[in-house]
Amino acid sequence: MSAQNERCGYGLQSHRLHMVTWNVGTAEPPADVRSLLQLDSHLTSDLYVIGLQEVNAAPVRYVSDLIYEDSWSRLLMDTLAPNGYVKVTSVRMQGLLLLLFAKQVHLPFIRDIQTTYTRTGLFGYWGNKGGVSVRFSFYGHLLCFLNCHLAAHMNYALQRMDEFEYILDTQDFDIYNTPHVLDHKVVFWFGDLNFRIADHGMHFLRSSINNGRFNLLWGKDQLTMMKKNEPILQEFEEGPLSFKPTYKFDRFSETYDTSGKKRKPAWTDRILWRIKPKAIENDESGSIASSADDDDDEYLVKMIQDMYSCDVSYGISDHKPVTGTFRLEMRKKVDTPLVTLTAEGFWIADEDAILTYTILETFEVSTWDWIGLYKIGFRNPSDYITFAWVKDDDVAANGEVVTVIISKDELPLLAGDYVLGYYSSNMQSIIALSPTFNILQSERAVMEGLIPENINGLEK
Repeated sequence: MSAQNERCGYGLQSHRLHMVTWNVGTAEPPADVRSLLQLDSHLTSDLYVIGLQEVNAAPVRYVSDLIYEDSWSRLLMDTLAPNGYVKVTSVRMQGLLLLLFAKQVHLPFIRDIQTTYTRTGLFGYWGNKGGVSVRFSFYGHLLCFLNCHLAAHMNYALQRMDEFEYILDTQDFDIYNTPHVLDHKVVFWFGDLNFRIADHGMHFLRSSINNGRFNLLWGKDQLTMMKKNEPILQEFEEGPLSFKPTYKFDRFSETYDTSGKKRKPAWTDRILWRIKPKAIENDESGSIASSADDDDDEYLVKMIQDMYSCDVSYGISDHKPVTGTFRLEMRKKVDTPLVTLTAEGFWIADEDAILTYTILETFEVSTWDWIGLYKIGFRNPSDYITFAWVKDDDVAANGEVVTVIISKDELPLLAGDYVLGYYSSNMQSIIALSPTFNILQSERAVMEGLIPENINGLEK
């Protein structure tokens, strides 16, 4: 059952979010990540947000990944695309990688996508540590995801806090109503935050973990302790740490560090979230009063965490991946697409094809916008079979039906199910999808040897 069809009280609709954070320790991805993504669950997710740290960023490899998709992105797309998910966007800074996937049906309502990054390594000049983020509008609600890799080692808790605040202060977006991370309605802060478990000795740590008494360690978790004194941390929520500390393991095992260093186990890998507090304003009498945005009461947003755990079965890294599933309950501010798209008539590569589009609502149209032809199961907005520019002489008016011709030479010869997508260069996203339609098999497919010729029921 898709969370998109779940209805909540007060007219709210529920969307399921699956998040992953994993320090992969420069390793190549495993052969299978289906269990990590919970693809065999009876509940399907609407959004996937995956944050990785220490992706292999050796110079030759990093340059190659800038030209081609990195191996982690390829694996995730190969796994998710057959299940109807499209990679909406990604951002990378050396070893930090953040990816956003969405069910195809949601694409027209994910808008105004922007990404940014902040270096904190080597006094801000090196990107081995820092944060990468993506912000977007989801059915009119403003979301931001910040994937961080902060300073390591037990004694650097204050530096980790300084780095987090520096990232929040320096990251900005070219969006008038949400120029900074904390301006967004919902913020997720996650990654290898590197906070450790202080004071306890190794014997007590391992005994508590082996006996499943994780609560005995919570009071000395550095992030939990810092929450008591840091106002900004008090605005963030986190589920209970009812799973094994995720660092540091011997690779390909469930055994904590047996090397000479014998690093203490710690919950370094975390997922926290924040719902934007109501603004605090001074009234005319000088007293403090709480106020919300004009539409806060009408367009409520609730975040409910259903699961927070780690998956110890993956052993390629000395960290175990942490997963969190959430229900984002909200009333949609936007539920109609900006553009409608239609494939007119029959499509076959033996003749030119016709599509029409109509702009329904005003938005910042560009002559760099284009319409792509996608095979069902496409991986990302660039994974089109062919594309056509939108009206290039002047911007189409609202309600105007615009006709676009696709040359028969650009069409696939084999039959299949396809969809048209309108890509907005300003919003950096597909803002409209046509209904699914079938392209018929062309006679040229036999002539070009793509399928065997059939004579009197026999293949030739």
